[in-house]
Amino acid sequence: MTPTEAEVRSYWSTLSNWGRWGDDDTSGTLNLVSDEKRRYAARLVHEATTVSCARRVRFGSSPDNVYGTPRCTAVGPGGRLTDHPDEPAAAAIEEISFAFHGRSVTHLDALSHISWEGRTFGDRPTCEDVGGGSHPLSVTVASSGILTRGVLLDEAKMRGVPWLEGGVGVLPEHLDACERRQGVRVGPGDAVLLRTGYGAKRADEGPDPGDSAQPGWHAACLPWLRERDVALVGSDTANDVTPSGYPGIRSPIHAIGIPAMGLWLLDNCDLEALAGACERLGRWEFCLVLAPLALDGASGSPVNPLALL
Repeated sequence: MTPTEAEVRSYWSTLSNWGRWGDDDTSGTLNLVSDEKRRYAARLVHEATTVSCARRVRFGSSPDNVYGTPRCTAVGPGGRLTDHPDEPAAAAIEEISFAFHGRSVTHLDALSHISWEGRTFGDRPTCEDVGGGSHPLSVTVASSGILTRGVLLDEAKMRGVPWLEGGVGVLPEHLDACERRQGVRVGPGDAVLLRTGYGAKRADEGPDPGDSAQPGWHAACLPWLRERDVALVGSDTANDVTPSGYPGIRSPIHAIGIPAMGLWLLDNCDLEALAGACERLGRWEFCLVLAPLALDGASGSPVNPLALL
């Protein structure tokens, strides 16, 4: 049984991590990544293989560019590095502009990204209510980087399909079945990456329109994530299954996970290469490393997550 909308709304209080790590805490679930967890993750590097989990940022119009078209513009002609007539070297300089939130760019959501009834994690104000371009929950909280044990749960492989169809939500029982199939168990401080197969679909058929149905985490997974003390959640979609099934809560994983649980989200990964590497090696845990840009006051950052196997 999936929870009712009233039950999902109750998660706001029953799953809350407000005050769990002190009233001044700004890290949320990243507190769960202990030194021991980082050392364990580092020991998972056996093959010295690095796999990117990021999509390429493609400039120009695309149906999944929800908040505008990414642009790359040359800043003047590529010129010589000096005025000397014999200078052999020249430089190319570009100005890059894009909105990383949405469905296109692989990005990390900071805890300032989502509010609930006007408050962000730990009963702080929204970005709009904080002047001067700064926020205590901005992405710079994680500017030293995140290194932890990553676990890939391959739901598409579990179901024997190339990809899940739009609107298919992954439930806790599906996560448990993936764990049993893959011989792995998610634990405290882990980063859990959910493969729906959308990366394969996107490569074959092109990106979905920004308002289309997509597979992803169902709201029913929120208690599972809280019980397992997951530090970071990612997917090859924008994480939430759409439509969510709840008219009053469009994106429960975002709307409750971020401001109530302090859960960090990694949207729009490309997990195809990682799934292939995990299948080949017969193991689904790895060292995951990602470092957001130190964007002062920003509610997230584009990232290139790296799985080290």
